[in-house]
Amino acid sequence: MEFLLASALGVVTACGVYLVLRGRTFPVVLGLSLLGYAANVFIFAMGRLATGAPPVITPEATVYADPLPQALVLTAIVIGFGMTGFVVELALRARHETGSDHVDGAEPQRNGERAL
Repeated sequence: MEFLLASALGVVTACGVYLVLRGRTFPVVLGLSLLGYAANVFIFAMGRLATGAPPVITPEATVYADPLPQALVLTAIVIGFGMTGFVVELALRARHETGSDHVDGAEPQRNGERAL
């Protein structure tokens, strides 16, 4: 199971990095979201989840669930949602101001064409 989780995290992270390096704003936003999701799953998996274990340490409990990774991931999800909304708004504003959705604000030049 660890290999499957590590492989899935690697694929999601690789897809996120690929999309962040694209030239348009929409794939960049999707890539940032994928990187955020991969980080959340990584933090959640590092918490060593235990099935049926109490979240609070008691004298008779030998195994307990650590609530800290769950709280961190919940906070990261809320912050990631807010940041995604902010980045989408920035992308829409940049599209309105520049007339292009390219991350540099200008379309790449093709051979033989002059810049405006």
